[in-house]
Amino acid sequence: MILAALHDTVLAEVGNPTPEAPPLADKLLQMGRYFTWLVQLSGITAITYGGGRFAWEKWNGGGLQSPKMIASAMAGGAVATSAGTIMNAVI
Repeated sequence: MILAALHDTVLAEVGNPTPEAPPLADKLLQMGRYFTWLVQLSGITAITYGGGRFAWEKWNGGGLQSPKMIASAMAGGAVATSAGTIMNAVI
């Protein structure tokens, strides 16, 4: 009986803690946003460069290497996009 009363007393003293952001959380989120913009910008640049190179190769009649570049850039974009979705699901 004494243990039950002590147990109730200890539990009565422990409050419900409020959630608090960890230190430097805002800086880490900002860095993540910058990284997202950098990935998007590099993907758009790679697709644009691949398209220009494709036109140049087609015009000069050389070997076509640029379709591989465009496909790789699109695959990289798909991986980058799904990585964000997967991380949101995990969190």
